[in-house]
Amino acid sequence: MARFFRKFRLNSVSKNKIGKYLIYAVGEIILVVIGILIAVSINNSQERSILEAKEQAYLKGLKGEFETSKRKLIKLIEVNKQNYEGAKKILKYTNNPTDSLSEKDFSELLFHSFSYDIYFNANTSLLNEMINSGSLKDISNNTLRKLLTNWEAILKDISKQEKELGAQRNRVLDMFRTDQNSIKTIFQLSSTATSETNFLKKENYISNLNLLKSVAFENNILMFYLVSHATSEVHYQPLLKELNLILELITTEIH
Repeated sequence: MARFFRKFRLNSVSKNKIGKYLIYAVGEIILVVIGILIAVSINNSQERSILEAKEQAYLKGLKGEFETSKRKLIKLIEVNKQNYEGAKKILKYTNNPTDSLSEKDFSELLFHSFSYDIYFNANTSLLNEMINSGSLKDISNNTLRKLLTNWEAILKDISKQEKELGAQRNRVLDMFRTDQNSIKTIFQLSSTATSETNFLKKENYISNLNLLKSVAFENNILMFYLVSHATSEVHYQPLLKELNLILELITTEIH
């Protein structure tokens, strides 16, 4: 085709057919432009395919991470509920001489309520990698991208609440680190204590029941209950909703 135009151009010039020459010169230029546009279009299409494949890989990886985090959070909510429900039961017996509680039952309540520290360890390795590498921009859904951007800040807020909850838990446990009370007794009498404490003899234990008459103990239990309950209702439950929304958007975007 290019050879045809060159041959025609020479013939046109030699015959002084300037008008026809210009027409075919413009035609030649148009063909070149069309060729360039086609090449650019093919290149753009290839780039879009590469970006889309990259986004899909990220989305599938993020889905796995957030599903794991959801399972962890649901389990953590259950454990935290067990903790504050146990603390609530203990409060019914503090400074209440009409209700009696055996040493064993008291130890069971204490073990179930204060054995486990509460900490949400979310899976964020892929998300952190995307943020650090600037790849978060490859997520085309604006709402999802904003939620992913804010996820780290939400986790920091959760961590602050968990630190406060841990501090309240330690205030209760500190009351057993004295000459008057015994953590050992809790492990001795609790049927759900771990096998590592089976060597502890169950006779000649120090009673902890005196704590039920302590206003300081009651105050510490009450503060633990309030902070633990708030952690669930004000922080974990909204976090679970946020997590479900992210998973819903990720699932929608995966082809």
